[in-house]
Amino acid sequence: MIFRQLFEPTASAYTYLLACEDTREALLIDPVSEMVDRDLALLDELGLTLKYTVETHLHADHVTGASRLREKTGAKVALPEASGAAGADLAVREGEPIVAGTLRLEPLHVPGHTDDHHAYVVRTADGLRVFTGDALMIDGCGRTDFQNGDAATLYRSVHDKIFTLPDETLVYPGHDYQQRRVSSIGQEKARNPRLGGRKTVEEFVAIMAELNLPRPRKMDIAVPANRQCGAGMLA
Repeated sequence: MIFRQLFEPTASAYTYLLACEDTREALLIDPVSEMVDRDLALLDELGLTLKYTVETHLHADHVTGASRLREKTGAKVALPEASGAAGADLAVREGEPIVAGTLRLEPLHVPGHTDDHHAYVVRTADGLRVFTGDALMIDGCGRTDFQNGDAATLYRSVHDKIFTLPDETLVYPGHDYQQRRVSSIGQEKARNPRLGGRKTVEEFVAIMAELNLPRPRKMDIAVPANRQCGAGMLA
């Protein structure tokens, strides 16, 4: 598998490029509108054909590059069915893999940060990787106070689905504000200060209730645009 982890500094957002070495078909998980030219250049440099852009959820802190990439490459837009977004080509559902060549993204519905949130598992010869979006981050998790988020639901999603993956599974988050790049299921189960270390659901709900985070700066732009797959941001 061809793999690249790409960073957008304004939202501290990660985009992931995965591609089949045999067919050169590629997927981009959570592309960012402002970074489309970078992504196109990388696809060209590696000789890849973009088959799908894949969203973990409707983002509130940045606008997806999905529609711009579809306009430039013909790639299909895959977006969680539960998002209710208009203009997607493929509705993401748990149990229905997204395939590019020999690559299979296995969606896991993990609501709580938002009600539409999905993580994606990839199985390769060298082990498992899970792309967790905002459901699970390195030593943290996404907030649960808007877009039908719910702390108890997120706790169950992480513990019942993500934390049941093997401990050696690599965890690639949607964001990291300290530019850390990767963790593992075993590490997050042991030391994640919100969700790990045998925290109870009651303890987690209390932690999330006390965060008092500011409203995302781009939310009023990003959420409506992302409900149209970023179409309003075509350039």
